Amino acid sequence: MRWTGARVQDPSLEIPQLIYPSASVHCASFKTDAMSDNKATIPDPAGPQIETAVKPLPFKEPTFVHSGIGGVAAGKKNRTWKNLKQILAAERVLPWQLNDPSYFNIDAPPSFKPAKKYSDISGLPANYTDPQSKLRFSTTEEFNYIRMLPTDVVTGYLALRKATSIVP
Repeated sequence: MRWTGARVQDPSLEIPQLIYPSASVHCASFKTDAMSDNKATIPDPAGPQIETAVKPLPFKEPTFVHSGIGGVAAGKKNRTWKNLKQILAAERVLPWQLNDPSYFNIDAPPSFKPAKKYSDISGLPANYTDPQSKLRFSTTEEFNYIRMLPTDVVTGYLALRKATSIVP
């Protein structure tokens, strides 16, 4: 494929566009010499260089000044992270009351959301409960497995969940 060098003038744009067969060949040759003058130089292999006006970018604020609130640019040190020993030592020095919450005594009120129920066999979220053995299950295969279990194994599963044992 050969480069034709055809120029297309789009009436909606003021900038002439060059058509290239592949953009990757000519992307490296595009240079902006004087961006402060809002001009770009587009090299044309067939002739002289074309100088066109570049429109200012609408998302960039021309009067933007970096505030310098922290960071190396503002002359401040970057924040260093404390490890767990340093945090705990700093908390021991603080004047804590006996009732103040800390990482050692977190007491929370009961949740307003209902507790999630998980299968006693697989641990998957359980939507069903066997009415005979009171074991929770999530699939029909687990239900069939629960129905074949002896009563001492069912009692063991309920004891693991800290549920009351069944009455035969």
